[in-house]
Amino acid sequence: MDFPEGEPESGLGTSLGRGIVKRVIYPGKGELPLFEDGTKVIFHYKTSKLDEAETVLEDSRTLGKKKSMELLIGKQFKLEVWEDCLKTMRRDEVAEFTVDKMHLVSYAPVAQKLRDFALDKSGQTQGSHCCGMAQMSEAGLGYPDLDEFMKNPEPLRFTFQILSINSPGQYKKDAWAMNDEEKRAILPILKEEGNKLYQEKEYEKAAEKYAEALGCLENLVLHEKPNSSEYIELDNLRIPFLLNYAQCKLLLGEYYQAIEHCSSVIEKDDSLVKAYFRRGKAHVACWNLDEARKDFKKAGELDPSLAGALKKELKIIDDLEKQKDKEDKAVMQNVFQKMVEH
Repeated sequence: MDFPEGEPESGLGTSLGRGIVKRVIYPGKGELPLFEDGTKVIFHYKTSKLDEAETVLEDSRTLGKKKSMELLIGKQFKLEVWEDCLKTMRRDEVAEFTVDKMHLVSYAPVAQKLRDFALDKSGQTQGSHCCGMAQMSEAGLGYPDLDEFMKNPEPLRFTFQILSINSPGQYKKDAWAMNDEEKRAILPILKEEGNKLYQEKEYEKAAEKYAEALGCLENLVLHEKPNSSEYIELDNLRIPFLLNYAQCKLLLGEYYQAIEHCSSVIEKDDSLVKAYFRRGKAHVACWNLDEARKDFKKAGELDPSLAGALKKELKIIDDLEKQKDKEDKAVMQNVFQKMVEH
């Protein structure tokens, strides 16, 4: 397919030249922003093939979490052509860009990351970096259409809808964009915001605040030497956030995540009663009754004052075991009856 030069839209020196054709669907509002480094652009996107059916590969409005995309200008986003296209757009504008394959070398691994995030599959795929092209080619991306694109690249059409454009200083930085000093400073703020949301029974939003704090701490820990005093201090700061996050997941019915994060706390400090108690309740919900009994027993050893509360939890386990025994007996009787009849 031959690509004409297209209309010379530009923004901050960005020109759409050979291999990119823009078509404005809705012109948007106001002047073209300067798009200085650090500008945050929030937008929806759709990726389509140029076949007769206009096959849609991704659509942020329907994919997984159905969330819009955020991009910070000048932060080396792996799919550079997206940034070039977005820098020609105004607020509220909708436009489509037909892009030649020569600009799409990194499309497949970037699309994999975006899909994994939208579908809560982060960390499950074998290719962990957008630069690991050779490894991804061998291992696969986990999506047949992207694997096919890696083997046989083709032009694509990207449709963008600008939701907002915010200059640096007009928005709160995401944790990953902060420096170490900013990450440390925001930890007590995130804790306070999370606790307030928890008290308001906004458990999903509270969990997001605790998770953001854990992300900051994870990044800070990476900069310290393992087992140094600074490393240990930061590692210990994770504990209250892990416990709070686990409690939110417990109340949201996400029991395996609650078990996982309570276990992480216990690995760091095996004297914390809350970790055993919350993990025990999550185990009960998952019918891991033996594990639950062990956790409640340990919690009682660490804090005898919990005897009353633990008695109630243990009675629940006893009742569930009796229910299970009754159900198992009924199943066995049914099997035996069928054997006799035949």
